[in-house]
Amino acid sequence: MKRASEAGLEIRTNSPAQLADQLSNGKLDMAMIPAIEYLKQADRFRLLPNISISSRNKVGTVLLVSKVPLNAIRSLALDDRSRTSIALLRILYSEVFSAGLKLTRQEPDLEKMLHNNDAALIIGDQALGFSKEDLSIYDLSEEWFTRTEKTFVHAVIAVREDIKVESGIIQTLLDAKQEGLQNLDTIAKIQANKTGHPIFLLRDYLKNKIRYDFGEEEMEGLMHFQSLCHEAGLISKKFPLRFV
Repeated sequence: MKRASEAGLEIRTNSPAQLADQLSNGKLDMAMIPAIEYLKQADRFRLLPNISISSRNKVGTVLLVSKVPLNAIRSLALDDRSRTSIALLRILYSEVFSAGLKLTRQEPDLEKMLHNNDAALIIGDQALGFSKEDLSIYDLSEEWFTRTEKTFVHAVIAVREDIKVESGIIQTLLDAKQEGLQNLDTIAKIQANKTGHPIFLLRDYLKNKIRYDFGEEEMEGLMHFQSLCHEAGLISKKFPLRFV
């Protein structure tokens, strides 16, 4: 199995939102980016096949946490790392939220987010395993699946239109995905040490909550999300999915 460095790839890490910006301005050739960022610029990007970050039903890392009923929310703090989740939030609840809803972007700290707001959208490690009796918690992936019965695609690997991707590089990335799937227990242990989350929680998340393929179910879910985003005015135009 050829490693990414051996295949001539320079690997950079950052948040998906920041990677999307770097891909858009030409600083990266390919990147895993939020689904909404791909859909906004799908005419400029192509997709890497067979790899995504998706979920089907409850995921546990995209949560709307509220101190009041949904229709009583007047102020909502948004996790400043989230873009796809914000789009999904608007699609799911825009008809429920009040017309004068105040939105603010904040760092992902639930206590601070809820201090001066009725509700908060939180993603990632800060959301995983969160539970509190006096708060209402809505899993956006679960709500999406309940309404649509479709897989939700959170992130995809996009490639700039002018970049030629050799088949060997595609295979290297697919091999890396397979290697990761074979070592989820090890990854869970590493993340447990890093985040403080229980290993069983991380193992369940990695093995049972997240899907890593990009097949027919994922494409169908992404195209449905695209249509709803277009209807809601979150993207200006719908483009067909194109692969390298």
